[in-house]
Amino acid sequence: MKIGIASDHGGFEIKYQLIERLKKLQYNIIDFGNYVNNPNDDYPDYVLPLAHAVSAGEVDKGIAICGSGVGASIAANKIEGARAALVHDHFAAHQGVEDDNMNILCLGGRIIGIEKAAELSQTFLNARFSNAERHNRRLLKIDQSTNNYFG
Repeated sequence: MKIGIASDHGGFEIKYQLIERLKKLQYNIIDFGNYVNNPNDDYPDYVLPLAHAVSAGEVDKGIAICGSGVGASIAANKIEGARAALVHDHFAAHQGVEDDNMNILCLGGRIIGIEKAAELSQTFLNARFSNAERHNRRLLKIDQSTNNYFG
C-alpha cells in the first residue's frame, strides 16, 4: 500500500518517526514535506498536494499532521475526493474508514505522541470501507452537495 504523509513544523518530529515505523511494516511511503523543521512553514503547502495525490489515486491513503490536526483537516477537505478527519481515538480511526470511506487521517502533532500516532495510523491503514448501501448513499449526498444538491 502506498501511503502519502505530510506535515508542517507542528507535526514534523512525529512525521519522521511515523515514516520509519511504517516503512518497517512494509508500507511504501511518499513524503510530501516539509523536509526541514521550519517554524515559519504553512501546513497547506504540504497537505494540499497530499490531498490531491489521494484524490487522484497516486497514493492509496494519506496521513496529515499539523500542530492540532485541525488546519490539516480543513485544508485536505477542500480537495474534491479527499475525505479527511481529525482523529485522536481508536474508534474514529477505523469507523471513519468503515462508514465514511475516510482516506486521509489527520493528527495533532502537539496533541498526541508517537505511540498514539503509530497506533491510530495502523488502525486507519488496516480499516476497509464497508461499501454498505447506507454508507454509499450518505457519501453520494455529500459528493452531490458540492454541486448544490441541497439548494
